[in-house]
Amino acid sequence: MDNYIPRLKKVYKDTVAPELFKEFGYTSVMQIPSVKKIVVSMGVGEALTNKKLLDAAVTDLTQITGQHAVKTKARKSIANFKLREGNEVGVMVTLRGNIMYEFLDRLINIALPRVKDFRGIKATGFDGHGNFSLGITEQIIFPEIDFDKITKISGLNVAIVTSAKTDNEARALLAKFNMPFRK
Repeated sequence: MDNYIPRLKKVYKDTVAPELFKEFGYTSVMQIPSVKKIVVSMGVGEALTNKKLLDAAVTDLTQITGQHAVKTKARKSIANFKLREGNEVGVMVTLRGNIMYEFLDRLINIALPRVKDFRGIKATGFDGHGNFSLGITEQIIFPEIDFDKITKISGLNVAIVTSAKTDNEARALLAKFNMPFRK
């Protein structure tokens, strides 16, 4: 298992990195943008009244990513939402290395095409520093999730952190990975 290289990582090294090197005219290979980590998170606001939803979210996110999900706590108290600081209201996973490339491959090639009426991803999810955020409305687009065992359909957020300095470099990197951006 040590010599295993994910398909997308091989594509990055063989084709994407050299193309980006030529396209942007870099002087060093260290300037080529790459994907550093992917953070997948799920907000479960109803976990305040029903703790089972939080455990179900942990199970779902663990199945989707292949890595154990951790519960996140509220940072601030908000009276209108009956939320107290320290309440567990979310779930997240940070993916790096081979698991990150495997998840990105499954997201781009399997999960996103399963979205109903899919017309592509809006390219407005860039933050100005080369990172891309994407919201998914249903976790059932991932084939790992058994539709019959779902307690509640919920959405999740995917934040792709890259080493790109600008949004154009990050967009070019993700487009070369065949991320289906809207034209």
